[in-house]
Amino acid sequence: MFDFLIPAAHAQTAGSGGAGAGLMSFLPFVAVFAIMYFLMIRPQQQRQKQLKAELKALRRGDRIVTAGGVVGIVQRSREDSSEVEVEIAPNVRVIVLRETISSVLTSSAKPVNDDAKK
Repeated sequence: MFDFLIPAAHAQTAGSGGAGAGLMSFLPFVAVFAIMYFLMIRPQQQRQKQLKAELKALRRGDRIVTAGGVVGIVQRSREDSSEVEVEIAPNVRVIVLRETISSVLTSSAKPVNDDAKK
């Protein structure tokens, strides 16, 4: 009476469907994970490592962007402190946490106009 809700079962032969078939059905999942790792996860980990190194090396004069979108110039930074003093407008300074800095736009560690022909 309720047979229309149950799909028809297909019989397997005894010789097919060994350990190789199980591995072959699992292989697409491994391939998708590998692709996701190399296209999304690994680049994000490298970017986080680079940002962490930049935040550790913050110096006076570096231009930064906070997580809230505020652009400013670092005025005071200590390595052992989690706070950084940032100038966001002329004579307007705020203290932000290092963790809220989302990117370093320009770094004073390597001057842009530093030519070897002086």
